[in-house]
Amino acid sequence: MNFFQSVFRGIPRVCGLALLLVALSGVFVPLRAQEQLPQQKKQVKSEPQREGFGRQLARESREAAGEEEKNETAEFKQSAAVQWIARKTGLSLQHAYRLCVLLNFAVMGGVLFWASRKYLPGLFRERTSAIQKAMQEAQKASDEARRRLAEIEFRLMRLDGEIGMMRNAAEREAANEEARIHAAAEEDARKIVESAGQEIAAAAKAARRQLTAYAADLAVGLAQKQIRVDAATDQALVREFAGQLAASPDGPPGRKGRR
Repeated sequence: MNFFQSVFRGIPRVCGLALLLVALSGVFVPLRAQEQLPQQKKQVKSEPQREGFGRQLARESREAAGEEEKNETAEFKQSAAVQWIARKTGLSLQHAYRLCVLLNFAVMGGVLFWASRKYLPGLFRERTSAIQKAMQEAQKASDEARRRLAEIEFRLMRLDGEIGMMRNAAEREAANEEARIHAAAEEDARKIVESAGQEIAAAAKAARRQLTAYAADLAVGLAQKQIRVDAATDQALVREFAGQLAASPDGPPGRKGRR
């Protein structure tokens, strides 16, 4: 933005310098025309016979242009400023004219030198400061890019280490999980075995109870089959038992032991 502002500010100065250059070119054109006119006349006099109609027409056109330039130069020579300088210096009009041309050239050169000394350093200074600022900004951007690149490389290095640590941690966790699963499986197997043993023991105990009850029932059944007591035998046994009770001084058997 500063560069464009300096360029826009310098446009009027450049235009002024261009106008000065145009003025200088307008001053030197009559001199060149005056120097070329005698040469053209010499060429016309040396080759009058070899010219054709077209060349003659061109020669007449050049002569007309030369005459116009000559008239303009004559008007400039007969100007009041040239005549005044000729009177003040005592020179002829030709020398006064040349002196005016030299003075004009000196004035234009001085103006150009003054303008260049006054305006060009400012333009160059602004342009130099803009370039330096752009270079500083580019240097800052380059430093920032290098810093970010270094950070990215450091993060990549850390990322490799972190990946290795994560891999090792995953392997340890997998080994621990495998050991835990193995221990849990063994514990489940032990519990299953203990539960099966308890169930087997309970089943064996129940079977023993059932077998005992069956044996008792079987023994009672066999005893009932072997001991057959009829009504007369039953009465005889009751009388015998009653007699024993009556004969015993302490009462029925078994009462003493209860006391």
